[in-house]
Amino acid sequence: MSSESAPGDRAPAHAGSTRGPDPLAAPQVLGERLKERIYASLTLLAVLVGYGQSAHPSHEGVAVAVAATALGLWLATLVADLQAHPVAHARRPGTHAVRHALYTSSPLLTSAAGPLLLTGLSALGAMDLGTALWISVGSEVAGLAAWGYAGGRRSGRGVPGAVLSAGLNAVIGVFVAGVKVLAGH
Repeated sequence: MSSESAPGDRAPAHAGSTRGPDPLAAPQVLGERLKERIYASLTLLAVLVGYGQSAHPSHEGVAVAVAATALGLWLATLVADLQAHPVAHARRPGTHAVRHALYTSSPLLTSAAGPLLLTGLSALGAMDLGTALWISVGSEVAGLAAWGYAGGRRSGRGVPGAVLSAGLNAVIGVFVAGVKVLAGH
């Protein structure tokens, strides 16, 4: 990877400032991060439901599966972003493009924090592993609903529209979990 930046790799600086706005704080970039977080939630739902249905899940098995899923998603996304860059931009990714890819894909890793924390609490005896798994499933669905509500409010749909958006996002999460339940593994 080249450490040189190319034209268009940096956001233009505001007039009179010595430092331009942080391009990673742009709404488009924040949207990319949220997209990755939602994708990770949907993927983790399938893993969590699969282990929730398992006859004898182990703490270690769940922790490894959740961590490996998050890590695998992150690595695949990072590789895809960095491989696509030269095709789309006719140059190797510069430091800004690498920083952008790392920043926007990081929610794929952080999505595992909740399920790993609950699995750890279960391993310490705070709750049954099955309970920890289903709480994790519920929290992922609730997170999808919360993002739907936030999107509804930010797009000016008012409370009823935001609640509808939250409900639709929760239904999508439940549908993903339901498909896994119906598949029986």
